Amino acid sequence: MTTKTVAVLGAGTMGRGIAQICAQKGHLTRLADVDEGRAKGALADISKTLERLVEKGKITGDQRHATMSNLSVAPTAKLACEGAEVIVEAVFESMAVKVELLSEVIPVAEKYAIVASNTSSLSITELGARLGVAERTVGLHFFNPVPVMELAEVVRGLSTSEKTVELTVAFAKELGKTPIVVNDMPGFATSRLGVILGAEAMRMLEQGVASAQDIDRGMELGYRHPMGPLKLTDLVGLDVRLAILEHLHREIGEQFRPPALLRQMVRAGKLGKKTGQGFYLWENGEPKPHP
Repeated sequence: MTTKTVAVLGAGTMGRGIAQICAQKGHLTRLADVDEGRAKGALADISKTLERLVEKGKITGDQRHATMSNLSVAPTAKLACEGAEVIVEAVFESMAVKVELLSEVIPVAEKYAIVASNTSSLSITELGARLGVAERTVGLHFFNPVPVMELAEVVRGLSTSEKTVELTVAFAKELGKTPIVVNDMPGFATSRLGVILGAEAMRMLEQGVASAQDIDRGMELGYRHPMGPLKLTDLVGLDVRLAILEHLHREIGEQFRPPALLRQMVRAGKLGKKTGQGFYLWENGEPKPHP
């Protein structure tokens, strides 16, 4: 493996997880966020996470030290991307936001840099065309929690070069992931299947078919899903799931219409684990059924 300079843009749940695994695998990783304080907080959280892994015997103290040595916070996205060979964007699911951010940083990165978006539903073809580097633009969709989940979805836009796809697949493997390659269609492969299962679970809850806990338990025990669809929605974020469903509803059709319950909960600020309330109550990072 060749050590790369990687810029991770966005220090939310996904961005900090991506930065952690890049640094753990030996890449010089710069993390940036529009809120520099959040990026510094993410760095502190990663340090605590690694310390817990040392205590559990999962990694050594030397490995923790090496990871943190590879990881830094840049005060701006532009500084994070100076000389970067891989850019991984993990900001809000808005095409306009992604285009504005990446247009600013691409000129300071290496001319051959991979421009990867962690989007779970937006068009890689459109993103690449609007950025003017379509051949180097690719989807690199990780799953939450990033350090644990094995899958990485590599999304090929209409004009993404085969070389970019090959390099991105190789990079994902370097990070310890098992990549799948999908073509740029709305929802790709995983989001399209995942959100429709989650939406149907919400409709079942609305109709009183069963409790959230029992709907989830049915999928976990009956179909061997590691996590039920409602618990997973809490983990991903109800606002994120709503945005994906709205996008797929526009692009594909009626089967992706967001359930009324989901809209109500998002309007009430019940966004899942990150707010402490969703389909479950979250206490100390653990889900508990509503009384």
